[in-house]
Amino acid sequence: LQGDVGSGKTAVAYLAALAASSSGFQTAFMTPTELLSEQHARTLVELGSGDPKALKIGLLTASMGRRDLGVVKDQLREGKIECIVGTQALIQSDVQFKNLGLAIIDEQHRFGVRQQSALQEKTIKARTPHTLVMTATPIPRSLALTAYGDLDLSVIDELPPGRIPVETRVIYPLERERA
Repeated sequence: LQGDVGSGKTAVAYLAALAASSSGFQTAFMTPTELLSEQHARTLVELGSGDPKALKIGLLTASMGRRDLGVVKDQLREGKIECIVGTQALIQSDVQFKNLGLAIIDEQHRFGVRQQSALQEKTIKARTPHTLVMTATPIPRSLALTAYGDLDLSVIDELPPGRIPVETRVIYPLERERA
């Protein structure tokens, strides 16, 4: 899924995870940074707010405290978390899913083939999960996979109505908390 920043890729990911959950499967949503994982988790929760059937969203990153990590991993293994958002912490050997059915990879170009495969191998019964890769920037590998028929391409080529234009700014290390 290709689309500019703010075009609605996360909303599409939420709907895909909701469809997976309604069929009894969990979703793993992997991002390259903790900041992006936190942002996506917050957005996914907002997308489901007010809906009694909203997804149970979890967050898993390497910087979480040991106790919180244990709670999230237990809930994931028990199937209490329907959609887990996280960094490469998702592909660690001690992370187990009850029934992974969808792998979503944001900024796919920031992950290697082995990292993406490691996420897909987190299933039970050797079932390959459906995979959705998202990017704002197509890369040669994605273009080649599309050209040879191994990857389908969907493009969001317009912003949602009323969306303000994206503004890019430089944030210095001392301003990170404010960001």
